[in-house]
Amino acid sequence: MPETGERWISVRVTPDANTTGAREACMAALFAVGAQGVHEDLSALVTHFPPGTDLEAVHLALTEADELVVIETAPVADIDWSEAWKSRIGSHQLGDLTVAPPWLAGELDPARTIVIEPGMAFGTGEHATTRGVVRLMPRRLRPGSTVADLGAGSAVLAIAAAKLGAARVYAIELDGEAIPDAEANVERNGVTGIVHVFEGDAGSLLPLVAPVQLVLANIISSVLIELLPVIGMALTEDGSAILSGILREERDTMVEVLAAHGWTIFEEDAEDIWWSVSIVRA
Repeated sequence: MPETGERWISVRVTPDANTTGAREACMAALFAVGAQGVHEDLSALVTHFPPGTDLEAVHLALTEADELVVIETAPVADIDWSEAWKSRIGSHQLGDLTVAPPWLAGELDPARTIVIEPGMAFGTGEHATTRGVVRLMPRRLRPGSTVADLGAGSAVLAIAAAKLGAARVYAIELDGEAIPDAEANVERNGVTGIVHVFEGDAGSLLPLVAPVQLVLANIISSVLIELLPVIGMALTEDGSAILSGILREERDTMVEVLAAHGWTIFEEDAEDIWWSVSIVRA
């Protein structure tokens, strides 16, 4: 697969539906080879690469992630991508809150709007897992609570917690490249006195900020399972957690795991292929 010429190239990736973790592995591979964003179209992942991209390297990374992946490429019409991409980012009404990019936030109520500048960090409101957590949060977050957001990305969930009345929110993110985006979004939303961004491993940092009344974790299911004991120890006696990043097909397995770790399901949310859940200790 040669390098691209003078045209942008659309890459459509369909991971093997029967391989556990293939979707997450392919998405990670796309970002690793330079994708600036990935759009989910039912079972497929779609992105675009600029002229000069080594598509051979893209193909290799994807097949290493999932040897049964189906990859389709096609040149796209000449477009000013510096502006055209904005048309793909919308605002999302999630209960009392709206998640919006800066160019759509001008007429909205700042107290109920989460303004996120789309960037490298995950979390713009465009993904169903983000929306699931925001929808579940109002019934578990009490005014004045202390909250920990694990795998915070753009800090969208931490900001949502602040807007919903949290007194203190710890936004913990392992990826150092996401930290500037998160800090900029916190400042943009006027919650610098509430949301505190930390770079590091969630399993190591969560005990240091405990106890908290609510833990938010939008991470792949395998990592969520590893974190369950740490989350349990970090919560106050009446605390709870909201988990997302779980595929619907993983629900039954996750329910069994939660029960085995002493958790009870309080509320569920499902959108597209994703399942989110609010849990309390049994």
